[in-house]
Amino acid sequence: MKNIRKITLLFAAMLVAGACDKDFEDINTNPNVPTVVTPDLLLSGVIKNTLNDQVNEAWSIGNIVVQHTAKIQFVNEDRYLWGERTSVWNSVYGNMRNVKNIIDIAENTVPVQNNYLGVALVMKSWMFSLATDAHGDIPYSQATQAKSDAVYLTTYDTQESIYAGILADLKKANEILGTSNETVAGDLLFGGALGKWKKLANSLRLRYLMRISDRKDVKAEMQAILDDPATNPIFESNSDNAALVYLASSPNQWPLYTSRVGSFDEFRLSKTLGDVLTNLNDPRLKVFARPTEKSVAAGTPKIEGIPNGLEDTQALSYNGGPLAVSRVGLVFACLVCNDAGKPAPVANASRGLLMTYAELQFILAEAREKNLISTGNAETFYTQGIQANMDYYKAITPAEYGIDLTVPADYFTQDGVAYTGSQAEKLAKIGTQKWIALLFNGLEAWYDWRRTNLPVLVPGASNLNNNKIPVRYIYPLAEQSLNAAGREAAVTRQGPDNLNTKVWWDFN
Repeated sequence: MKNIRKITLLFAAMLVAGACDKDFEDINTNPNVPTVVTPDLLLSGVIKNTLNDQVNEAWSIGNIVVQHTAKIQFVNEDRYLWGERTSVWNSVYGNMRNVKNIIDIAENTVPVQNNYLGVALVMKSWMFSLATDAHGDIPYSQATQAKSDAVYLTTYDTQESIYAGILADLKKANEILGTSNETVAGDLLFGGALGKWKKLANSLRLRYLMRISDRKDVKAEMQAILDDPATNPIFESNSDNAALVYLASSPNQWPLYTSRVGSFDEFRLSKTLGDVLTNLNDPRLKVFARPTEKSVAAGTPKIEGIPNGLEDTQALSYNGGPLAVSRVGLVFACLVCNDAGKPAPVANASRGLLMTYAELQFILAEAREKNLISTGNAETFYTQGIQANMDYYKAITPAEYGIDLTVPADYFTQDGVAYTGSQAEKLAKIGTQKWIALLFNGLEAWYDWRRTNLPVLVPGASNLNNNKIPVRYIYPLAEQSLNAAGREAAVTRQGPDNLNTKVWWDFN
C-alpha cells in the first residue's frame, strides 16, 4: 500500500512539474519590460542625458574655472580644491553603452541603418571628446566591449589615437548619413533632419582639428572640408545650432529650473566676465547677470561681479555681502530665483548646448588668421561670430524680462572689438569673444582656454593649487582598484595624475 501511495505521489509531482515547465516562459515573462529596444528610444535618452549633464557640468565647474561665474560660499570649486570629479567620466561611459547598442542594432539590421549609425557615430565622437579633453588618455578602443567581447580591463588609449578615431568616425558619419531609408526617430536635437547632423559632424571636425592644431598639421583636412560644401556641409546660421530645446513642463525643463534658490545663489557673476562686458558696453551682460539687489533698492541698478577664488569669509562679505553682488541672469535661473517685482523665470528659456554657429565662426576666424585655411576673411568670420551669439540670446530671452539687447552702434568699431592690431592682438580678440560665446557650453570654454590661454585669466587670490588654473581632471579613484594596470600605464605615459598635468594636445 505504501508503495502504491509513493508511486501515486511521484506521478502527480511529474504532472505538476510538466505543467510548470510548459508555462514557465509565459509566467516568468513580464509583458511590461521589453527585452528588445529600438534605436529611437535609446537615442532620445542619450541626447537628453548627455546634454543635461553638459548644463550641470557648466554650472558646477565649467563656468567657474574660466571665470564666467564665481562663488560666494562653499567655495572649494572656485579655489581649485577639486579632488576627483567623476561626472564627465560617468556620463560618457554610462551613456556610451546605449550609443554602442544603437551602433550594433544599425549595423546588424539588413540593410544596414546608416542614418542611425551616422547619428550614433556623431554622438560617440562628441562624447569621447568630452572625456579625453577632461582626463587625457582614457579607455576608447576597448570601451563598451564587456558584454560583447568580455573585455573588462580596458587599455587606456593615447589621446592622439583617440582623436584620430574621433575624426575618422565623424568623417564616416558625414559620408553615410542619408544613404539609407530609415527615418531617424527619437532625435530630440534636430527632429530627424539628417542634413543638420551632417553639418554637426563637419563642424565638430573643424572644432577637433583646431583642438589638435598645435600638435598636428591640420591645414589640408580643414581646407578639404571647406572646399566641398556640398559634400561637407557645415553650420550656416543659428538655425543649425546643436542645442537642446527644453519644454515648459516637468521633467523636461531647463535642468537648473528645479534647483534650490540657496544652491543657485551660491553662484554669482564673475568680476572677470563682468568687467570685460561692462568695458565693451556689451548688451549680453544683462542676460548673463542681474543688477544687485542693493542697487535696485537704491534706485540705481548696477551689475557687479565678484572676483574668483576668494576664501569663504572674503567671498560672503565681498562688496558688503550677497545683496551687492549680481546673481546669474534670469534666462538661466531656477523657478524661485526671481527678483521682487520681476516675472518668474521661464522654464525653457535656455538651451542645452553641444555646438553653435557662433563657435564655428570663431574657429574659422582663428584658422584664417593663422593661415590654416585660405577660405573667407578672418574679420568677417569674427564679426559674424559675435553677431550670431548676440542674435542667439536675443532669440531665447523672453520679452517679459524687459532686457534691451540692442547692439550699440559703435560696438564693432570700438578699440576692444574692432579687428585691428597685430596678429597676436587679433587672436586675443577672437579668443575673448569666443570665451564669452561659450558660456554654459559644458567644459568647452575651459578646453579652448587651455589650448589658447585666451583670454588671460589669473588664478583667484586664495586658490589652493599653487597659483595655477587646473588643466585636467584626475582619473576616478575607483580606477585604481577596478582597472589599476590600465590607469597606471596612462599615468606613466602622460604624467602625474593631478590637476596640473597637461593632456597631449595642450602644447602651450
